[in-house]
Amino acid sequence: MHLGNVFCALIAWLSARANGGRFLLRIEDSDTARCPKANADEILRDLAWLGLTWDGEIWYQSERADVYAQYLAVLDERQTVYPCFCSRAELHAAEAPHLSDGTPVYTGTCRALTPAQVAVFTQAGRRPSLRVQVPDRVIKFHDGLCGEAAQNLATDCGDFVVRRSDGVHAYQLAVVIDDALSGVTEVVRGEDLLSSTPRQIWLGQTLGFTEPHYYHVPLLTDADGRRLSKRDGDTLAHVKEHYTAREIVGALAYAAGLLDTPQPISPQELIGIFDWGKIKRTPKLPEMFLSF
Repeated sequence: MHLGNVFCALIAWLSARANGGRFLLRIEDSDTARCPKANADEILRDLAWLGLTWDGEIWYQSERADVYAQYLAVLDERQTVYPCFCSRAELHAAEAPHLSDGTPVYTGTCRALTPAQVAVFTQAGRRPSLRVQVPDRVIKFHDGLCGEAAQNLATDCGDFVVRRSDGVHAYQLAVVIDDALSGVTEVVRGEDLLSSTPRQIWLGQTLGFTEPHYYHVPLLTDADGRRLSKRDGDTLAHVKEHYTAREIVGALAYAAGLLDTPQPISPQELIGIFDWGKIKRTPKLPEMFLSF
């Protein structure tokens, strides 16, 4: 895990525990080629080592393809899903704006393909992804940390992928289904995923799900404001070689604004002082924390 992942997990855990809720653990490993089981096992060990216990069954997205397919069929029945043969290179080369996460705003190139055109692509060996057609509609929501947010799906996002060309169900679809079916009422994640939220809210509405509350946590940096990077050794696996679990939790709690000074502490000891109003907009680790 990246230290930023741990930072977000700690805040999510504290919010759940402080409000008498349940902290659910989900492994988003639907892309099994990039997400080997060994990585998931390491995450479980690290969370337990830090004291971030979870409730109930762990859900592995790699085991839930049949569930996603059922809901994808619902979208297909409503004639909102269509095949897209655009390659990633073609999309990034197109003169179209990009979202903050780097995703191109899709211009609808394949939306009106005829059955004959689809057949030509298929016979040439092209495997399509599946996109969902979005309405020309503004989705508004209130984020617990970022405040009011809005996005016009048609112009600011475009039709987005719900199943990749290799058959893997896309993140945007899987998380909406899993949040709803597991009873998630509060989503806590990094601010870099803020732009994904309108898509997910609309998908949830389309499928008849109840919308959860959202908190998008600002991205953690070192004391100088440097964005953390796995390449620079800012992983828990590296940091835990130099600090105890209590020291790491204390440094993260200080960065979040829950402690005035960095000090060794357990997650359990932070429950009583957790308050969303304390969370800093620019969380920084203590001076010298990453100086090994």
